[in-house]
Amino acid sequence: MHVGILGPVEAHSPQGKIAVGGPRPRTLLALLALRVGEIVPLDRLVDELYGAEPPSDAANALQGQVSRLRRALGDASLVEFHPAGYRLVLPSSQVDTHRFAVLAADGRKALDQGDAQAAESLLSEAMRLWRGPALADVPLADHATRLEQQRTSAAGSLVAARIRLGKADVAEIQELVRQNPLDERLRGYLVQALNQQGRQAEALQAFEDARILLAEELGTDPSPELRAVHLQVLRGQTHREPPAQLTTFVGRQEELARIASLTSRLVTLTGPGGAGKTRLALRAAGPGAVFVDLAPAKDVAAATLQALGLKETALDPVERLTLALRERSALLVLDNCEHLVVQAARLAGHLLSACPSLRILATSREPLGITGETLCPVPPLDPEQSVILFTDRARLVNPSFVRDQHTADICRELDGLPLAIELAAARTRTLTTEEISDRLNDRFRLLAKGNRAAAPRHQTLRAVVEWSWDLLSQDERDLAACLATFGGGATLEAVEEVCGHDVEVLEALVDKSLVEAADGRYRMLETIREFCSEHKRVDAAHAEYFHALARRADPELRRRDQLRWFARLTAEHANLMQAVGWAVRHDPRRALRFVSDLSWYWYVKGSRVEVQGLAEELLSVVDEEVSEQYAILLALAAPERVHAVLKRLEGPITQPFVLIAWAMLTGPPDPGAPRTPLQDEVEHSDDPWIQGLIAFSNSYTGWAARGDRAQAVAQSREALRRFQELGERWGSAQVLDVLATLTEDPAEALALTDQALEVVAELGAQEELAELRGRRADRLLDIDEEQAERDYRQALRMATRAGLAATRALANAGLARIAHRRGDVTRAEELLREAQQELGFGWMHAAAKQQVEEVFTELARTRGA
Repeated sequence: MHVGILGPVEAHSPQGKIAVGGPRPRTLLALLALRVGEIVPLDRLVDELYGAEPPSDAANALQGQVSRLRRALGDASLVEFHPAGYRLVLPSSQVDTHRFAVLAADGRKALDQGDAQAAESLLSEAMRLWRGPALADVPLADHATRLEQQRTSAAGSLVAARIRLGKADVAEIQELVRQNPLDERLRGYLVQALNQQGRQAEALQAFEDARILLAEELGTDPSPELRAVHLQVLRGQTHREPPAQLTTFVGRQEELARIASLTSRLVTLTGPGGAGKTRLALRAAGPGAVFVDLAPAKDVAAATLQALGLKETALDPVERLTLALRERSALLVLDNCEHLVVQAARLAGHLLSACPSLRILATSREPLGITGETLCPVPPLDPEQSVILFTDRARLVNPSFVRDQHTADICRELDGLPLAIELAAARTRTLTTEEISDRLNDRFRLLAKGNRAAAPRHQTLRAVVEWSWDLLSQDERDLAACLATFGGGATLEAVEEVCGHDVEVLEALVDKSLVEAADGRYRMLETIREFCSEHKRVDAAHAEYFHALARRADPELRRRDQLRWFARLTAEHANLMQAVGWAVRHDPRRALRFVSDLSWYWYVKGSRVEVQGLAEELLSVVDEEVSEQYAILLALAAPERVHAVLKRLEGPITQPFVLIAWAMLTGPPDPGAPRTPLQDEVEHSDDPWIQGLIAFSNSYTGWAARGDRAQAVAQSREALRRFQELGERWGSAQVLDVLATLTEDPAEALALTDQALEVVAELGAQEELAELRGRRADRLLDIDEEQAERDYRQALRMATRAGLAATRALANAGLARIAHRRGDVTRAEELLREAQQELGFGWMHAAAKQQVEEVFTELARTRGA
């Protein structure tokens, strides 16, 4: 039996719709459904049914209506009498308003936790339960008003989720605003949605409409939240735009409209360097897109994993991406594909065929050349847009600038190329437009008439960059050439250490638009960097600086300030990879030390697949040796060989990745095997982090071997104390999870798991979060089945995003247990078959397989019984 009140009042049985005749029986059904499972007092029912003029024998009249309702429903037991009132005997999930409330609450929670995809799914399902105005055919105005308010609130949350995903429907929001004109939250969503679609003028007008209405109707000004959205529009910002843009977007309305109209799942923006492909792609993609900058990358799959915030596992990176994206509606922006066009084409072709809800927007000098690709050429700006761009950028350095005829001449001579225009406009700080125009006569001949076939990117932009180069002082040229060595931008400290110039020279390069300054970092446009790097390289000094940074950071990654140091190394990731690559080819001994010093950062960040190629290259040029550094190199490049070195390794141990590799690649030590020097070295280490790890390892292996729970708990708490004294979150989370496994108190296990989740969340480790969420569900299974189900589903969503097959299998096994308990054996078997399909090789998959088989055994016992 299902009861619907989010629309006309209806009841449905398995045989079909039930006719509940007469307004009073329908009203009675609605009143009972609103408080399903609760006893609704008799006087409340009389008041709601008959209002201010109840019949003289109200109790008998009510009883008569109950009898009519029971006959209509066909099952008298559904409306249960109690001395205090009546109760509708149905699960709350069988009444649409209660189902709506649960879905809406879960959707809002997912939104608060930053999971816009899950929020959009939950809230969409909630809104689909509505069939019209609430309680449409019964006189319960107060209840209807309350339900409609809940509907509006959920609709607003759904709009918020869709805005974060970059797929808000402006027409839908406009209708909500029409229905709720004084709702400032909806007004703000309308402004954001219009701005996301590039309709900035309409967004500003929407804010102005709201301001006028609030003043006229309420005599108030817009709220701070609505004013903040207005300020974003004025600054040319969009919510969560990746990466943040520092200047306003000019023109390209025709290209934006074309991109929006295309139905192809692969659109490639093509054109010469400097045409503005990246900026256009960011504008067209909107918030929520996954931006993959391939300019500093060497491997497309690894770069995409990093953009998604994923660590690699034993799975092939392409399969890992497939697992993470196959059930996700997402837009990938693959930027600067030209130097990796074959890799980009293969990855795009595979992902598009395996992930039906995925779309890709690529930028490249040449097409990817695969089936289904739609090309969108990015031509030069038209004359008017060129002048607008020049004027806008000129006023950034010269607020009094006024456009003149020479402005149009410059833009025409530069053939409307945005990069060339921006560089020319920056010179208006010291030169007149006539002087600039005169300088272009010879320098920019290759740009005349925009012959793209005869003017490849490096030639076309060389003229622009070379002209700008000629205007620099010798110190500025020297610093520009030095700064070009940095593949991932540079901090002021790095510039001063490696290049040896004062900050005033750096500021001059920023003023002249050769360098961008943002978030404490200094970057060059890629084309300018390529040109400048031809004049001078400082690779040795660059490698020395970043190796010193890695050495300084490594111990801090296991101490109280680890979050700041992880953030610093992450910001320098491209430079670190570049420096290691140079050292591999020019200074292998330094490279061996460099790899060792970065090994823990790479492990926690999840970069092992990304560095595998460099590690293999280094392995081919260094001599075999028995050392910690060589063992780390083998773990990254040839893990099948690492066991032989670890057996002979004596220490001392300075890098924890050696111990992780030991555990991951060789498994727990055989108690009957001879002890190795490494075991003795580790157990006698005075390093507090290693001591914590050994206490943690001993607790787990000792409990598994001897079953001494008390000793295992004591050892684990000692390990936790050591990690917490260090302020080390990764180790603390591992021990908290083990303690949750060891305790026999379900409430304590849950509290420990929640602590571990909090600690891991600080590190932002998506994989550990998914795994711990699944174990939290395991520990809730006998305490709160509904919450356990929600946690399993959340773990499933997180594991899907992170590409964790074993964790997905475990979550499905947990959901199968719940289905089995509820008597739905068929659904349980379906979930277990899904879990089996996820499983592959490795110890994590073996453990998951064991749990899946246990649930299958439980099902078999049920059938046998």
